[in-house]
Amino acid sequence: MKKEKWILASGSPRRIEMFERHGIDVAVMPADVEETLREGIKATDAVMFLALKKALYTERKLLEGKNGEYAEYFREGPPLIIAADTVVAYRDEILGKPATHEEAYEMLSELNGQTHYVATGVALVKAGTFYKKVFYDRSDVEFVRYSEEELREYVESGEPMDKAGGYAIQGTFGKYVKEYRGSKANIIGFPWERFEEEMGAGSE
Repeated sequence: MKKEKWILASGSPRRIEMFERHGIDVAVMPADVEETLREGIKATDAVMFLALKKALYTERKLLEGKNGEYAEYFREGPPLIIAADTVVAYRDEILGKPATHEEAYEMLSELNGQTHYVATGVALVKAGTFYKKVFYDRSDVEFVRYSEEELREYVESGEPMDKAGGYAIQGTFGKYVKEYRGSKANIIGFPWERFEEEMGAGSE
């Protein structure tokens, strides 16, 4: 599946670990982009927009260093940039990463006993070529009911602070997931099965 150099435009430990677990060596180049979204944008459109924005930012950075610090990335042909963005949405409202403990508490209070969905957008861009592909995957997650005491204890642990929707299915809050429909990898932050399908469809 892999011949050219792959660049992961993300510093997410969860995404990096996923590639490592599949035995794929990627260069990590987090994309520093503004993530402001148009009011009312659908979650699935938002994640594709942000993923493509990250990929194009990384492409520009690579091309600027094509004859310098990033020359080795072009040795086997144009490098493939892989960018992703994940959001949690409930009643069509996007829930980002909580900025405070109280915000995390409010988010997870709203999701208590409810079904929400996780959407991840992925952009594949070959640097300096016309090849660009953008897609998304969606998974539904249902929580059991949890008590205020359980929620406060979780929030105070600090675990929700760098996670969309304030939780990670593979973390300690995973015990409150009643069921999920769709890809678990997508909920973690990268829809691996869909990614393999898209790569298998050809990247030329």
